[in-house]
Amino acid sequence: MSYCLGVQVDEGLVFAADSRTNAGVDSVSTYRKLHVFDRPGERIVIVLTAGNLTVTQEVINRVDRCLARDEPGRNLLLTESMFDAARIVGDNLRAVFDRDADYFKAHGSEFNASFIVGGQIHGERPRLFAIYSLGNFIEASDETPYFQLGETKYGKPILERVLRPDLGLMDTAKCALVSFDSTIRANISVAPPLDLVLYRKDAFELAARQRIDKDDPYFNALQRHWSEGLRSVFANAPDPDWEAVSEPLSKIG
Repeated sequence: MSYCLGVQVDEGLVFAADSRTNAGVDSVSTYRKLHVFDRPGERIVIVLTAGNLTVTQEVINRVDRCLARDEPGRNLLLTESMFDAARIVGDNLRAVFDRDADYFKAHGSEFNASFIVGGQIHGERPRLFAIYSLGNFIEASDETPYFQLGETKYGKPILERVLRPDLGLMDTAKCALVSFDSTIRANISVAPPLDLVLYRKDAFELAARQRIDKDDPYFNALQRHWSEGLRSVFANAPDPDWEAVSEPLSKIG
């Protein structure tokens, strides 16, 4: 299982992904799930991948090979909009599906792959898309400013409470890392190293790119700060003002 996250705020975009890929608890490997395609000063496109590794790797390889072609409809570095960039990734996913889906079915395996695509191309605002296994996609909005892939449930509460369009880029990155901390603590299939990139609106280059391993000083400090803060808030929460039970619990009902 993976966990990938893409967030859009007024200041720009934040992307994060773990790098663990496992086929059972005794077969664990590390593969990058965050990919950057850029032409400094003109465009930057970030792609996050989750799902069957053979499928996602082939899609990324197909996208890479298309960079050598002088075809705006197939080349991420030539396309005119982020919408078209998302369509290119979706089209490559469909091509793999058309070729391999029957083989997956014949062997009792699910064709499972999804992507987050975001970035900015000169002449338009930053944009963020989620691409599903069928190659279709949706775009983020002020009401839905983030997309998750993979093991989503444990990291979602902090996102729902904290994220808003006017949140600063660095605070958004902190929120993303807390979301990952919650997921890592709850599910052993998600683990460092984590890949994190920050993109500031209209910069057309990354503001930061970090690989965070399990011994990263900042991430460890953030984990401690968040855990201690939660315990403190919980300890200071008001007690319920319930009336005493008048009968033994064993007799109730």
